[in-house]
Amino acid sequence: MQLCIALDLPSAKENLHLAELLAKHNIWIKVGFRSYIRDGKEFLQNLKNINPEFKIFLDLKLYDIPNTMADAAEEITALGVDMFNIHASAGEKAMQTVMDRLSKLENRPLVLAVTALTSFNEQGFQSIYEKSIGQKAEQFAKMSFESGLDGVVCSAFESRAIKEVTNSTFLTLCPGIRPFGEDSGDQQRVGTLELAKKELVDFPVIGRPIYQDKNPKEKLEDILKLL
Repeated sequence: MQLCIALDLPSAKENLHLAELLAKHNIWIKVGFRSYIRDGKEFLQNLKNINPEFKIFLDLKLYDIPNTMADAAEEITALGVDMFNIHASAGEKAMQTVMDRLSKLENRPLVLAVTALTSFNEQGFQSIYEKSIGQKAEQFAKMSFESGLDGVVCSAFESRAIKEVTNSTFLTLCPGIRPFGEDSGDQQRVGTLELAKKELVDFPVIGRPIYQDKNPKEKLEDILKLL
């Protein structure tokens, strides 16, 4: 497993301070909507200045018509990030168009597809997609795999089943990991780090349990001991 830390604090200053506290560890850093819209590509460079070995996951969840998604994916690649994501529900054509475009580039980041957001519970998900989370996550994962993507975003509860319907090297990135059973907050399908290991998660994503802790550096080191 490769740990991914979510920088979801209210300001660039707070996020960069957190990154500085964690700088001796060559971890993945997740940069989401709020941070990127507010702080832009300069923020990404500031993270690399803190530790050039940080790997950056730009979590923008692209969802649009195929050509627009491919245009955006190409621009994201130019930012030099290491991984980004799109929505699987944009469809096979959109995913294939993105991957066809990126295949023409010398170096491309990892591309993941969002299956079911971890904020969904079963009832809320079925009201939109008319299938269970497990069924639809596997369907989206197979579409993503066949479209040439590197993996998917899912909860820890779907990770093993997704690998079984794709292959063992198809990546799963799982938000909502609570390493020691911390409060779930606004997430519905959260799991411990122990569960993530059992379910073969490649990238456990941890945010609040670290940045809300009184000593984020010590908390990160305690978590790394469990990997």
